[in-house]
Amino acid sequence: MKKLKRISALLGVFILIAMYLCTLIFALIDSPVASDLLKASIAATIFVPVILYGLLMVTRLLKDDSKDNSDHK
Repeated sequence: MKKLKRISALLGVFILIAMYLCTLIFALIDSPVASDLLKASIAATIFVPVILYGLLMVTRLLKDDSKDNSDHK
């Protein structure tokens, strides 16, 4: 389980770095589509970590809840 967490964390870091690089590239590109791509990239940079954090909180709550239920049996 610990190894899975480390792999997931490294994958998350890689995805965030890739999104930040895409945001930078889209900001520097001189193209008519670049503005829309930049907006989408900034939105993803904000929403993806928020969604991942929410999923992490839900898994922690479910994990703690399952421990409590197994103790009462």
